[in-house]
Amino acid sequence: MKNRVKELRAKFDMTQEDLASKVGVSRQTINAIEKGKYDPSLSLAFKLAKCFECKIEDIFEMEVQ
Repeated sequence: MKNRVKELRAKFDMTQEDLASKVGVSRQTINAIEKGKYDPSLSLAFKLAKCFECKIEDIFEMEVQ
């Protein structure tokens, strides 16, 4: 799944640690999401959307295979 977490985090001037703290996960989890190695749970996706003041669909995009 493609995502814009790194881009949005930069827009909001947040470090991975800042974002992790706001959504209640580790910095390593944010790093893995940004690199596409981990797809977040639905509840985490909602927390990220709330943090970035947007919809989940604005952050995550399914890759068509």
